[in-house]
Parts: sequence; C-alpha cells; structure tokens
Amino acid sequence: MDVVAHPTGRQAPAATGLPVAASPEDAPDRRRELASFLRSRRERIAPEDAGLIAGRRRRTPGLRREEVAQLASVGVTWYTWLEQGRPIHASPDVLEAIGRALRLDLPERDHLFRLAGVAPAEPDPAAPCLEAEVQVVLDQLHPLPASVLNARYDVLAWNQAYAALFPSLVDAEPADRNLLWQIFATDAECPVLDREKELARMVATLRGAYSRHVGEPRWTDFIRDVSAASPEFAAYWATHDVAEPANRMKRFRGIAGDVIELFVTGFAVTGTPEARMVVYTPVDDVATARLRRQQAAMIPLSPSIRASRAAAR
Repeated sequence: MDVVAHPTGRQAPAATGLPVAASPEDAPDRRRELASFLRSRRERIAPEDAGLIAGRRRRTPGLRREEVAQLASVGVTWYTWLEQGRPIHASPDVLEAIGRALRLDLPERDHLFRLAGVAPAEPDPAAPCLEAEVQVVLDQLHPLPASVLNARYDVLAWNQAYAALFPSLVDAEPADRNLLWQIFATDAECPVLDREKELARMVATLRGAYSRHVGEPRWTDFIRDVSAASPEFAAYWATHDVAEPANRMKRFRGIAGDVIELFVTGFAVTGTPEARMVVYTPVDDVATARLRRQQAAMIPLSPSIRASRAAAR
C-alpha cells in the first residue's frame, strides 16, 4: 500500500482528525481527564521496563512523576502540573515525548492529543495508511467500483472496477492521487456529470472536514495549492458552504458516451481515522450493463492494474 502524498509532494498519510484546542467550556473537564489518563499510563509501567532501577520504598506501582519527566526530557514541576490538571500549555513535540515515555500506542497517542486540545504533530510518513485486509475487501467487491478515501479526498486504495471508472486518478503519481486535485488542477477528464452540483458538494464536504484540521500544515498547504491551481476551486471554497459525506446517486460519463447511474454508499474504515470506503452500486439493469461495458473497455488499458497483475504473478 502506497503512503499517500498531497500535490505539493510531501507524504501525507490519513489525517488523525484531532481538535486544535479545547473550548473554554470543556477545558476543565479535559484537564481532569488528561490528569487521570497520564496517571493511569504512568502506573502501568514498571521501572525496569523503562530501563530504570526500581530501588526500594515505592509506595505506588509504576513510574514516579520525576521519572516520566526524565524520560520525556521535561521539567519535573511542569510535568507535575500537567498531571495535576493545571491550565498549562503543552506543545505537540512535548506531548510526543511524553507519549514515548509512557509507551503509548497510536490510539492512546491520539487520545492524549485530544485531551490536551493540541493540534497533533504530523504522523510518521512511513506508517502504513490501511490494514492489508482492507484491500482484500475492496477486491472482493468487484465488479462494484470501490475505493478508500480520507477526509481530504486522498485516494488510499481501490479495486479494478474503480480504476475503470477513474483511470487518470489511479494511474497518477502517488503525490497527485487526490480526487480534488485531479478534478480541479489537472487536464484529466472528469467522468462525473452534473459537475457544478457535485463539485460544489465535494468542496463543501472538504470544508466540513477542514474545521477539524485548522492549522495543520498538510491541510493548509493542500488548500492553498489547489486554490492557486484552480480559480474554480477557490470560488467554491470562498462560499464557506459546509456539508457532510452522504449516500446518494451520482451520474458518470461512460467511455461510449453513455450515462452510468450509480448509487454511492460510504462506510467508515475502523483503524484509519476519517477514512471511508466508498462503494458504487448500479441503480438498475441498464446501469449494470453500462458499467460492465466500461470495465471491459478500460481495465486492460490501466497501467496500475497491469502492474499489480504482474507483481502478483
């Protein structure tokens, strides 16, 4: 599975969707929950497991506060205040260091950032975006087109039927394999009909997701780059319209010039925050026949499919 990048060329795995800051109303509750969470994670780690000498006279299990501070390279007083739920600021880098000291896994790390109300540091670009079994599910859905997208419309995975519907997208370089980038910023032919209505809705959905990522460089850079490349996108973005992903019927232009009507259904992908699997189902027998004709014509022409078949042999 390729690690996805946005069109500026920087690698971009699926975003985590954490809030930038806690609201004033819920900040005290978050601080109390953060304090309890830190204590619980500290108490489960034996000093020996952290490379420390346990010594004697430990009244409580796990690490002491000063030991966590030492492992994270932060001040003891500062860490104590954080664990006491005091209103102090923690930067993403410091939270990452605390997470490493407490041996947090990815869900726990995300939980730590959410409780701290801090925009997360960028995830490790080398980390896989999706579990391998997701691709198995996509392949088993054939002949129904299906793909997995993140909230920014990066295409993370797809099956052969989807490649027949969006050949230019799946054959693009990984850095350009973004649905919005392909539609607005390249010369690739867009198979989606009802262009104005559909594109306005896509940008409104992006705007809705953006509220969870304000200030994150990959999102800011992506929106800046697409806006610079496409006045059409910039105009849609400037409306500030907001929408959520929705199941609905969409019309596509087939290779023979016919219209393929497909119902689009989305499913959340557990384990990859904000990722959704999108499956395209023909609305009737006519649409089914046209979709099959599209696949028969396009699948043998797709370089990405030929490459995947060669690798499997």
